Amino acid sequence: AEPPAWAPGPAQAAALLEEAADLLVLHRDFAAAVERCEAGCDSLGPGPGPGPERCGRVEGTGFAEVKCSLCVVGIQALAEMNRWREVLSWVLQYYHVPEHLPPKVLELCILLYSKVREPQVMLEVGGSWLGSQANQRLPEFGSLLELYLAQVLLPLGRFAAAEELVRGCAAVDSERRLQLLGTIGESRCRWRQEEETRPGAEEQQDPAAETLLGVLSQKLLTMLTLLRGALRSMSNHFYLLPYKKMLLATFLLYLVVVRLDPASPTSLPFIYKLVQLFRQAWAAVLSPIHRPPIGD
Repeated sequence: AEPPAWAPGPAQAAALLEEAADLLVLHRDFAAAVERCEAGCDSLGPGPGPGPERCGRVEGTGFAEVKCSLCVVGIQALAEMNRWREVLSWVLQYYHVPEHLPPKVLELCILLYSKVREPQVMLEVGGSWLGSQANQRLPEFGSLLELYLAQVLLPLGRFAAAEELVRGCAAVDSERRLQLLGTIGESRCRWRQEEETRPGAEEQQDPAAETLLGVLSQKLLTMLTLLRGALRSMSNHFYLLPYKKMLLATFLLYLVVVRLDPASPTSLPFIYKLVQLFRQAWAAVLSPIHRPPIGD
């Protein structure tokens, strides 16, 4: 039997996907990775197009899987270049409407815009996707509904919209609906309590935070100075390390823990402060004259 007409497309796109992943993880050439992803998506063509048949056999086989994977790699590469504002429009140029986004792509978009504290970008897109009857039959629907509530609606204080969404989803059974409504109610109470206590708490925490960061900067600078000397003495033995495997494992761990961890959104601001502090400290240690600006 002759292969389907679209078979060469996924084969070519799969090769480009492999190149893009290698550029992203091993070479950290993010711009080139995005180019490979775009070329791969273009090689697939428009596909079956929008409509109820998009989940049929043609789109549901290698075509959809390769296209989804290309977009996942492209999203990560754009985020690494701090071009996260382009991510949603970049993805929609290949899927046309929010309802056609694969669950994994929608999940990454929600996590990304939540992490950069712009969850409102996903309000309309996530609502449209969850409101689709076809998407409500997908096994990932329940987890995406909870993610949309936790990362978009509740952080924005859209409690009425959250309750309306949960009550209107036929795919959610009555027991789970009650649990979600209870979570929304608890979040509303916390929101009101935080609004009442926020001004006084900020005034009390700011001096303590500055003192903590000052102590951390001094300790980090001291540790990095010692580490620099140790690395110099060990430089002759570095050739024994499996560089490629170590780099890949480290980068993947970095993606899981820092870039794509939805479990602890409240810890992200602290992580970012430490990362920025580490970069500033490292730059100061490597400068010819070490004069770190540490406050009193």
